[in-house]
Amino acid sequence: MGIENGNGHHHYVILPHCDGDSAQLRDQKKWCRIWWWIKAVILSLFIIAAAVVVLVFVAPFVMNHVVIPVIEWTRTKFSRPVLAIILFACIAIFPSFLIPSSPCMWIAGMTFGYGFGFLILTSAIFIGMSLPFFIGSLFKHKLHSWLERWPKKAAIVRLAGEGDWFHQFRAVALIRVSPFPYIVFNYASVATNVTYGPYISGSMVGTIHETFITIYTGKLICSVAEATNQGSFFTLDQLIYNLVGFIIAAVSTATITIYAKKALQNLQSEEDLC
Repeated sequence: MGIENGNGHHHYVILPHCDGDSAQLRDQKKWCRIWWWIKAVILSLFIIAAAVVVLVFVAPFVMNHVVIPVIEWTRTKFSRPVLAIILFACIAIFPSFLIPSSPCMWIAGMTFGYGFGFLILTSAIFIGMSLPFFIGSLFKHKLHSWLERWPKKAAIVRLAGEGDWFHQFRAVALIRVSPFPYIVFNYASVATNVTYGPYISGSMVGTIHETFITIYTGKLICSVAEATNQGSFFTLDQLIYNLVGFIIAAVSTATITIYAKKALQNLQSEEDLC
């Protein structure tokens, strides 16, 4: 395109080819989508292959040399009342020393099931979340300085100490459901302005789902261990029952976790606006 200036000379300006650029952009987006699906398929195949290897080679070894001996040892070494006391004490005390208590919770699920097992777990979890709260209050200032090293984590934890009783209760429950480390929050919550009432109430509500999932996992591990020990496999009814139960547990856990993360993000946005 020629443009005449005041001296009668023409300057030519090269205009961009919009159609060509837009077509090239569409091609790039198309190839990006194709490449994303290729990577997704490759990753899925890798995960499936790894799962097959674990199920065929690793799982039987772990079941025969770890899980089954532990189950048999606990059943022969301790009576049910003594085992209940030991599991209760471990689940209640371990979190204060930053020691995971999941194996003890699984054994409680294996041995006592949904009824008495749920009572043991909830009462022990109540103490296991209360002790760190009171112990942490003795060195609250050190916890403040510790949180400052991780500003993103600290921003989530501080939500528990904002607002009225219900706001604190809701924030604590959401944090418990979210992927935020359970043991860490027991102490980190002390560095906020949250009081004990909404802390323990929100914690108990937020861990109900995890408690049932833990009991289910323990019973599932026990079923697989017994089938492996007998040299057989699940019947069709058992296989369908366990498969449906696993899918429900996985989907519910993923749904609740996603909801909790989004709800926490909304709470953070509300606090930023205020």
